Amino acid sequence: MSGSEQGPLPAGAVVAVVVTRHRRDLLADSLKVIAAQTRPVDHLVVVDNGPDQPALDVVEAYPLPHTYLPSHHNLGGAGGFALGMLHALALGADWIWLADDDGRPADERVLGVLLEEAERRGLAEVSPVVSNIDAPAKLAFPLRRGLTWKRSSAELGTDFLPGIASLFNGALFRASTLDVVGVPDLRLFVRGDEVEVHRRLVRSGLPFGTSLRVAYLHPDGSDEFKPMLGGRFHAQDPENDVKRYYTYRNRGYLLSQPGMRRIGALEVLRFGLYFVGVKRDPKAFVQWLKLVRQGQRERFFRY
Repeated sequence: MSGSEQGPLPAGAVVAVVVTRHRRDLLADSLKVIAAQTRPVDHLVVVDNGPDQPALDVVEAYPLPHTYLPSHHNLGGAGGFALGMLHALALGADWIWLADDDGRPADERVLGVLLEEAERRGLAEVSPVVSNIDAPAKLAFPLRRGLTWKRSSAELGTDFLPGIASLFNGALFRASTLDVVGVPDLRLFVRGDEVEVHRRLVRSGLPFGTSLRVAYLHPDGSDEFKPMLGGRFHAQDPENDVKRYYTYRNRGYLLSQPGMRRIGALEVLRFGLYFVGVKRDPKAFVQWLKLVRQGQRERFFRY
């Protein structure tokens, strides 16, 4: 661990937590925008899951107080955020602002607006809109509202979405919120860890949502969501075996948890329709079932 010297954090302190692995250039772009926020971050914590290609010099170039935490065991996004969030709490943060290394705040106002929204609305957590980094008018991930899917920021409105949030892409948490919902589950490694924290946040009854006044830019992830029945339904089909393994295994675990069990049977129908009826690949559906059952049984073996 290395870091810049700093005394006790001030009241209302914001600690930014960024998780990175082998993406030095993208991390540098992200840290530039974080450093330029009109409401300055009080401390930055960067967890590096790939110290064989260290990002230490990138972090050391950050002009404000910071801590670099290399992990010689790859913790994944879930464990990386858990480590960073716990370290932020140990530093005395009142607010924790989360960011991945492949995205960045859309401009220098983002943190200030999120804090204003959280205070004015009494929110336990508030997120910006997650926009496509190459086409900011579009969403980086499609958002389902009822039976319709929204793919652009304009379709969401102009103010605030209660009870909806992307939690690892610019999300701002009160420290007291983490006392209630906890930190991400290391066992999930990648994929679904954000959904699992969102599930806990919903069940806690704490108020949260998305401010439509600011955005966080992220590479487009909509290609994974394959439309069916004229776009009324979608199935997530990642591009490679590793992503599919963690996506479907972790989804099985999630669907066995309180608050999500009712949609489990619908998932079988939806993915059965996709793999058998649309993709014409029954073997892929059998593999999906196996991975879902593995997650249900909490067999969290790495790929």
